[in-house]
Amino acid sequence: MLQPSAVETAPPPVSLAEAFLYWLKLGFISFGGPAGQIALMHTELVEKRRWISEQRFLHALNYCMLLPGPEATQLAIYIGWLMHRTLGGIIAGVLFVLPSLAILAGLSWIYLAYGHVPVIAGILYGIKPAVVAIVLAAAWRIGSRSLKNRWLVAIAVLAFISIAVLKLPFPAIVLGAAVLGMLGGRVMPDKFRLGGGHGASHKSYGPALIDDDTPTPAHARFNARHLAAVCGAGLLLGLAAWQAIAWAFGGVGGAYSQMAWFFTKAAFLTFGGAYAVLPYVYQGAVETFGWVTAAQMIDGLALGETTPGPLIMIVAFVGFVGGWAKAVLGPEHLALAGMVGASVATFFTFLPSFLFILAGGPLVESTRGDIRLTAPLSAISAAVVGVIVSLALFFADHVFRLDLPPSQWDFAAMAIAFGAAVALLRYKAGTIRLIGACALLGLVVSYLR
Repeated sequence: MLQPSAVETAPPPVSLAEAFLYWLKLGFISFGGPAGQIALMHTELVEKRRWISEQRFLHALNYCMLLPGPEATQLAIYIGWLMHRTLGGIIAGVLFVLPSLAILAGLSWIYLAYGHVPVIAGILYGIKPAVVAIVLAAAWRIGSRSLKNRWLVAIAVLAFISIAVLKLPFPAIVLGAAVLGMLGGRVMPDKFRLGGGHGASHKSYGPALIDDDTPTPAHARFNARHLAAVCGAGLLLGLAAWQAIAWAFGGVGGAYSQMAWFFTKAAFLTFGGAYAVLPYVYQGAVETFGWVTAAQMIDGLALGETTPGPLIMIVAFVGFVGGWAKAVLGPEHLALAGMVGASVATFFTFLPSFLFILAGGPLVESTRGDIRLTAPLSAISAAVVGVIVSLALFFADHVFRLDLPPSQWDFAAMAIAFGAAVALLRYKAGTIRLIGACALLGLVVSYLR
């Protein structure tokens, strides 16, 4: 009798150790922002390993897109949780973030200790204009998906004016957009439905371990008692960590305690991805607390674009520079102070993402098609476009020196940014290759000057 081919049978069960090795590998190769990271997971988990089917993968992704926080990280947590319960979700999420934290902390130390060296300065000179182009390209991508009609365009314009002209805080803009979305969802619901930004055609790559018709595991079904237990445990963990930081490092008014509370708030405002929350991080880190300067914020985004992991890991750079700049542990322990700051910022930024998946997954899935939920999110996504455009113009003002007379504008940086924008939008260039090319151009321009 002929045996069925490998593609006609589901793969064997995956051990936790095997999953651990995959998530560790992903943490080191997850370049390219959320789109690239999601594509990597799809290729490996859906097409090659067949751990999860196409429809189940997209269902999980759509759920993560509804939540604040980095969707690629949450998708990894979700799949890890679906396969190996709570421990699997924690392992997937931690390993998705940990390599990025270590690499970015090392780059932050090099930046602060040797950033004045001509070679490093030249590389950063080329990367900064690329960052302007990358942020503008992000606004274009999100806008093309989110601004489906003139009402959503109007919300984007209002958000731009609110943050760029009126200087309103980012949370107020998010709240205002949500209110407009709620009203719009009642008056004209068809105008405020979420579009399927990641809607791919449903393909079959053979039977999957978690297939379309695989029953939902018991741990993934909604249970009010489990929801309360996980939320309570997460809240206690966050409060205990914050209390320990306050006790060890200068009380509730200390720099690390302020970081813990600030980045917890930031975690709940990341609708639309990392670019959406950057204005809020800038307002707090630069203007309110003085952890970084405006120029350092741009440099941090440039470094974040060159490392694996979610782009929101720029918070690790902010925490590292803040701990170093404030000399929290004394002038003789600047690097250690920076590492503690990076760890604090990362922990409190990502803790809510773990809770959203581990506690609320089944609950939020049940409200997937509810217009009462999707209409405010549609409006928030539209506002995010205006906020990101404002951020790009802010970066351009600093990188191109537009505050100076036109004769002193940095036209070489403008040329690099223009070329990078064309490469991204017209030729769909990869982010890492683009940054490498711009870094080389920066070295050349710095050498010729």
